Amino acid sequence: MFDKILIANRGEIACRIAATARRLGIRTVAVYSDADARSAHVAACDEAYRVGPAPARESYLQGELIIEIAKRCGAQAIHPGYGFLSENEQFARAVHDACLVFIGPPASAIAAMGSKSAAKALMARANVPLVPGYHGDEQDPAYLKGQADAIGYPVLIKASAGGGGKGMRIVHKASEFDAMLASCQREAKSAFSDDKVLIERYVQRPRHIEIQVFADSQGHCVHLFERDCSVQRRHQKVIEEAPAPGMTDERRRAMGEAAVAAARAVGYVGAGTVEFIAEPDGTFYFMEMNTRLQVEHPVTEMITGLDLVEWQLRVAAGQALPLAQDQLHITGHAIEARVYAENPDKGFLPSTGTLRHLRTPTHAAFSVRANQAAAGEPAAVRIDSGVRHSDTISPHYDPMIAKLITWGADREQAIARMHAALVEFEVVGLASNVGFLQRLMRCKSFAGADLDTGLIDRERDALLPTRGEPTPRLLALASAAVLAIEADEAGRKRRAAGVRGGDPWALLTGWRPTGALSRPLQFTQAGKPATVRVEYAAGGFTVHAGDAALCLSALRYDSASARLDGLIGSEAFAIGALIDRETLHLFTADGPQALGYAAALAHAGEDAQDAGNLTAPMPGKVIALLCEAGAKVARGQPLLVMEAMKMEHTICAPSAGTVDALLYAVGDQVAEGAQLIGFSAR
Repeated sequence: MFDKILIANRGEIACRIAATARRLGIRTVAVYSDADARSAHVAACDEAYRVGPAPARESYLQGELIIEIAKRCGAQAIHPGYGFLSENEQFARAVHDACLVFIGPPASAIAAMGSKSAAKALMARANVPLVPGYHGDEQDPAYLKGQADAIGYPVLIKASAGGGGKGMRIVHKASEFDAMLASCQREAKSAFSDDKVLIERYVQRPRHIEIQVFADSQGHCVHLFERDCSVQRRHQKVIEEAPAPGMTDERRRAMGEAAVAAARAVGYVGAGTVEFIAEPDGTFYFMEMNTRLQVEHPVTEMITGLDLVEWQLRVAAGQALPLAQDQLHITGHAIEARVYAENPDKGFLPSTGTLRHLRTPTHAAFSVRANQAAAGEPAAVRIDSGVRHSDTISPHYDPMIAKLITWGADREQAIARMHAALVEFEVVGLASNVGFLQRLMRCKSFAGADLDTGLIDRERDALLPTRGEPTPRLLALASAAVLAIEADEAGRKRRAAGVRGGDPWALLTGWRPTGALSRPLQFTQAGKPATVRVEYAAGGFTVHAGDAALCLSALRYDSASARLDGLIGSEAFAIGALIDRETLHLFTADGPQALGYAAALAHAGEDAQDAGNLTAPMPGKVIALLCEAGAKVARGQPLLVMEAMKMEHTICAPSAGTVDALLYAVGDQVAEGAQLIGFSAR
């Protein structure tokens, strides 16, 4: 086994690898960019070295420098994690040439699977089933369109070197093909430095099912069952679970054998994932192979009781696989939800900022071995995270806050535990998808395992509901939070000033010589004001919201944990609550709620970030101008394309009108909220 390894990655995967290495007695070395100097993964490792400025291309993608650091600090091996250099053939070969161990597959296997088109040809020879399509080298746009016409619409254009949903477009009709192809090629060139694409028949209502494979250098290869990754948005996974709902033993065996055949065809060693697309009738086709550990590997660990990073380290050290195929078994069901800093109400645009409040489920496990409870079952909840309270989510990297994983004896219990854990997951300082994930757990299609990659779009009304007027109960909870937080702050100030006893001038009971105090509280939600009237009474308050009158009593607030409990009438409640700047945050069983609480609330700017407006929805770079100054345009017409986090975002005309001026050129960096185009409506 190794004495010291370098982890050539960041975030939760670097923390994850460091935890397993520490348990095995292996010292770890972190590398970090300027943006990550005080990050969790640096703290998790024994040593740390700077590799450059914040942009990944100037830091985490500096393969030669990373190898030099590994040699200088005495590391024997490099673990690439996932992303960055994990599937870079040249880096894997350079690590080997430097007499270091690359904790991953041979460079030849990465090369074989790195090109989707070449991989498909290889799989065809290995008798692995393929989706009908064009996977050749000819890339002339007219030729590609002819291939798409021959396949029949809808078709899927995919970057040959792609992954993670980048460089992928669905084309529903021939007239859309040219624009979609150009957009796909631009994104592929930016993300992978390769604009080659392939074209496939788009499978209607497909399920995305992948098989975890593992091989050693002694000729053994096994699969560790399947994961269902069908719940996606923008071709990126949101929920992963194992085993796949509805999977029969016969189909599991067939898909597992196909995955092992794919791995053997390229002489694979280490952890890999073979991804399949499946028709509603169960017919499946090879999609691609990811030659690395996947983001969603924890669900496989939860149902098998295995540490896949430990397996990686042992195989890379030359050891045989710890178990044979007939020794592997499934226990229970596991679900993983990716908690992202993103705004579901704004097209899932990434959100940047500081985590001014971060609370995670109380009884979560933070290591693989901690998942094994005394009864031999996994812990109910696990968190893999690379951020902490007060850390910053920057525009330079993936905006993941954490992976939240739950296990249950069956799928229903795993879902129930996931929803309960999400209720306890509190994020303040930037937008997050926690509320969206809670609604997803309650969605009938998801609960009923009616899964396919279009589930989120199909259930959009339920998952992304339009905000209505705040209910009287919500306003009562908001009022309770304001009143309890005021009382808590006043009490702390009195104690700090050394005030003892019941100073009548410092009490917040609302007493007046002429009667009880009545005061208005004004809140704002989604830009709409809502005013309530609070009457102070002995032992509590009465909140008048519209025609409703609700009594509050027994309010208690703990500022250390930001927990509030009390009674609304005779109903007990316990929620999270805190005021951050001019926003009141409530964390309830119905999901997180944010209400403005100030006389003049700063919600200006929200409208400017809506899809279709002419301001930058997030920090990024202008990569294409699709109009000229003076042009007459129609409502919804694409005007400009931005790139942020290697994803494209198209800015469209909010109405029919005239383009007065183009305020930025191709290649310019723009800040969030920056005006991009001068525009006059007509």
